[in-house]
Amino acid sequence: MTGGHGPGGAGGGGAFEAATGDGPPLPPADAEQRRREIRAALDGLLQIRRLTGRQGGDPKAAPADWERRQPVRAVALALESGGLAPSSADASGGRVGTGYRVTAGERPGTAVVEWLGPPGSGAAREEAAALGSCVPALARLGWEALLYKGPRGRRFLEVEPMAD
Repeated sequence: MTGGHGPGGAGGGGAFEAATGDGPPLPPADAEQRRREIRAALDGLLQIRRLTGRQGGDPKAAPADWERRQPVRAVALALESGGLAPSSADASGGRVGTGYRVTAGERPGTAVVEWLGPPGSGAAREEAAALGSCVPALARLGWEALLYKGPRGRRFLEVEPMAD
């Protein structure tokens, strides 16, 4: 299960997976465990950056090489660790929760962030402000986000590593 809170997520026994917004909703009883997992994943990420980055550089300034190769996972972790809620979907793929959704961008090393929710949730009306709140969470971990308007007037962020 990718992008949800399943294996590796709260209550799971596998490797940690940041929520991309396509997984099932997080049961409220698992919220505290999930917060601990996110903190541990972020601490691990920053340690990797310290070990592989520039000497004396700020580990929050630029994504590591492995993040650049897996931008969906890295961007999802940046958003989730920034306290933003992922969208969620039921088993048939229908939206059941409002929040961010991260997918691969058209160019290698990029990701796209949308703000989605169930029909009638008002997600489309709040997307500009909600996506705007994603930008600082991404920037604090070395990601640059540009806001675009897509085909049906829906907004999205295109995210890439900040220039070195």
